[in-house]
Amino acid sequence: MGLLDSPNLILLGIVASLLTGLATGVGSLPIFFTTNISRRVLDSLLGFAAGVMLAATSFSLIVPAIEYGGGGVRGASICLIGILFGGLFLDLTDKYFPDVNLLQGPDEGQNHLMRKIWLFTIAITVHNFPEGLAVGVGFGNGDIQNGLSLAIAIGLQNLPEGLAVALPFTREGFPAWKAFLIATLTGMVEPIGGAIGSGLVHLARPILPYCLAFAAGAMLFVIAYEIIPESQKGIASKLATHALLVGFVTMMFLDNVLG
Repeated sequence: MGLLDSPNLILLGIVASLLTGLATGVGSLPIFFTTNISRRVLDSLLGFAAGVMLAATSFSLIVPAIEYGGGGVRGASICLIGILFGGLFLDLTDKYFPDVNLLQGPDEGQNHLMRKIWLFTIAITVHNFPEGLAVGVGFGNGDIQNGLSLAIAIGLQNLPEGLAVALPFTREGFPAWKAFLIATLTGMVEPIGGAIGSGLVHLARPILPYCLAFAAGAMLFVIAYEIIPESQKGIASKLATHALLVGFVTMMFLDNVLG
């Protein structure tokens, strides 16, 4: 069989999406070297994470959702519906797991800590699945160059996202290795999406814009409800705002140059 035969394309899609998912764990590695972080630095890092996630939502989820949806009124309508359902999904998740403000403090008991994990982890996981799906679709189409460029762009994007996932958990008092494990696991839905996208490309392509838009709504909800408000509570609120801008333009640059 040649390199472009279907079984090899499916394998390439799975391996590429697996590597992009693992990048989330790699991005969280700095938490092993930061045992004592000031509130000012933490707020700045949360602000930076919010900016990264806002840019990823805009350029990696919303824009592709409109394009895959056919553009124009049709693409925008698909995106609108998906975003609203994604936000509603996270809102219902929040109601099902009450008292989920991410960083209220480490003394609330294990149940409260677990509730906090779910809202944030679900949002990131929902966001990662369609990215893996997109990589798989890229390879499944037989366009290896497109699939590789997508995988590289998403992998690099996942590095700061991994840190964004891990930081709140370390701030809650979780051991670094647990925060690292959680960050890594949120990326492990990407190879699942990659397998579906590359193996069932003709079936996966029609649902891709809906998945991307749904993930965008989930991300927007958790950014607005959890991350930005938390970064603004301390004395470094303006610094956190500047960090948000830096995070946004950094991710915007990476997404557009690499994508």
